[in-house]
Amino acid sequence: MTTAPESPTGTRRALVVTAHPDDVDFGSAGTVASWTAAGVGVTYCICTNGDAGGFDATAREDMPVIRQQEQRAAAAAVGVTDVHFLGYRDGQLSADLELRRDITRMIRTVRPDRVLTHSPEINWARIAMSHPDHRAVGEATLAAVYPDARNEFAHPDLLLQHGLRPWLVPELWMSEAPDERANRAVDITDHFEAKLAALSAHRSQTGHLGDLEGSIRRHLARTAERHGMAVGRLAEAFHVVDTS
Repeated sequence: MTTAPESPTGTRRALVVTAHPDDVDFGSAGTVASWTAAGVGVTYCICTNGDAGGFDATAREDMPVIRQQEQRAAAAAVGVTDVHFLGYRDGQLSADLELRRDITRMIRTVRPDRVLTHSPEINWARIAMSHPDHRAVGEATLAAVYPDARNEFAHPDLLLQHGLRPWLVPELWMSEAPDERANRAVDITDHFEAKLAALSAHRSQTGHLGDLEGSIRRHLARTAERHGMAVGRLAEAFHVVDTS
């Protein structure tokens, strides 16, 4: 018997899929805070263990535990308690079938109304946003949203062995997209302090930055201005695609 994918009504659950601990906080923590404040349940799926991060002499074998602890603290700052780590090596991601399967498993488990991930495109204006791991996760997540998660014959063990039924994700949000692709801006002015607290929780990544608050505020203000918001507002921008 063919199992048809289900479709949700309204936005009750969101799944955020990123490459590294801290990616969601740089790109989307204010938006996530606005979702949780509105009662949306948010789950994080972090694909790597962050072992290649850091800016000091911390032992490499200690870094994954440190970064997982930091990410859980950062998530709590924006109202997220459900955090999963896939455990891939930092810097070694590719959009292969294994990663697609793991993300499909998360989608079918969480059954989200919305998925947020990296854009798979290169942002030539801000190349630092286009880390190869980011683009690999963006590409794999897009494939997991369509067609894998909704197709019972994709990764058949997920259904046959684990009972994870197909799920149709209606909406895909992509951060770090080229400016010309960004078609949705979220005013996060009221959630800036939560975003800053989330970023500050990543001490191994941000502790060396002299003006974290100022640089983030300036970037968000430019984004808000680019999308026609009033002076003084702060925004995060996304490429949002109807995937229903």
